Amino acid sequence: MTPEPGVAAAPPPPAAGNTALIPLAAGERLFGWREHAALWLSLGVGLLVMQIGAYLVPALGTQAALTVILCGSVLGAGLLAWTAKIGCDSGLSSAGLMHATYGSSFARLPVLLNIVQLVGWTTFELVIMRDGTVAIARQSGSFAGTFWPLLATLLWGALLLALLSGSMVKLVRKFIGRYGLPLVMASLLWLSWQFLGKASAQGLAELWNRPGEGGMSTLSALDLVIAMPVSWLPLVADFARHGRDGNSALRGTWLGYAVANIWCYALGVLVALTAPNTDMVAALLLAQGGLIALGLILIDEVDNAYGDLYSGSVAGHSLKPGWSVRRWGMALAVLSTALAMVLPMHSLEPFLLMLSSVFVPLYGVILARLAGQPNVGSLVAQHRVNLSAVVIWLLGVACYHLLAQFAPNWGAALPTLALTFLLAWSSRTLSGNSGVSAAT
Repeated sequence: MTPEPGVAAAPPPPAAGNTALIPLAAGERLFGWREHAALWLSLGVGLLVMQIGAYLVPALGTQAALTVILCGSVLGAGLLAWTAKIGCDSGLSSAGLMHATYGSSFARLPVLLNIVQLVGWTTFELVIMRDGTVAIARQSGSFAGTFWPLLATLLWGALLLALLSGSMVKLVRKFIGRYGLPLVMASLLWLSWQFLGKASAQGLAELWNRPGEGGMSTLSALDLVIAMPVSWLPLVADFARHGRDGNSALRGTWLGYAVANIWCYALGVLVALTAPNTDMVAALLLAQGGLIALGLILIDEVDNAYGDLYSGSVAGHSLKPGWSVRRWGMALAVLSTALAMVLPMHSLEPFLLMLSSVFVPLYGVILARLAGQPNVGSLVAQHRVNLSAVVIWLLGVACYHLLAQFAPNWGAALPTLALTFLLAWSSRTLSGNSGVSAAT
């Protein structure tokens, strides 16, 4: 049917083979709240989280640091859980949510940026796993050759490749929940016990009442705590869409990630207080039984890299549906392993953090525009470009960098998220008229 003159034509619906842009079938939704909780508790544990937790002291006092950790983790995990609910209710992937919010043509840009950042973070995870493996090998005296870092990188990359050739749902339900998570919990309990023992020997009361030395405001510290859960926002829907109902996805994601984030940040603070002049890996190795505990945490670190690559493969499938999610995942695993062997990670980290700043305002708009919508799947092909959403997102990116540059004590993530959410929410009634579609 030919549209009337002057009426914009809607873009064509996504291809039937593009599973990233159509709601997941009910028969494929197998996750209950326990699977969501186990997945996000496991994904929330990592050496990088502990290391960032250690940055909070001595700038903040012990009590202030723990208060910020508690508040920031609950708030950040809540944002993650809210996004999980939208993804589960709609059955759409993260790429699908971007298409529904920004339009089918413009959404390709944030989807592509997401793939770039996910490959970058996977590369970073591989380097962390490699360095941890080398430290364990040297501690045990097993390997001393210069070839070991290269071999460790290839071994971890091969493990990722093997995992991505299988089923994500089976990995979560049969391995992470039953075996992986209990082992990681045991290692965290052991390390917590060891460093609490060190704190007790040094004087618990003194450490508990230790004041901060300054150099970091409470808001900027809150920003640092929220950074980890916010970094998972572009991935959460890719897993949550496999849930049976949105409320269980919300509860499981919130509980699992909040517990992991609080625990790992607090453990990082505890390590920094009791071993202030030692890097994180060395401090964990020096603890009694630390070699085994660090080894288990490194094994758990694999699921962080796997989560990045799986989400990247779903995003890639949305751009090129001719490649299956499995094929995309294996290709990205090979690319990330190659990059881990050649890229200088210290120069890559600022670039990754800059990309992360793009996704804070991006999801401020997504949350405001899609929350409570009864049929989000129908919005995927509604517009080619949703102009109001794009303008608010770009304004948010500018706000993020201006705050980081000129008002660092305010933090950047929370004010930017609040600004973009309020603007996108207040213009929701106009969003249906703000799409710029192909001319007839």
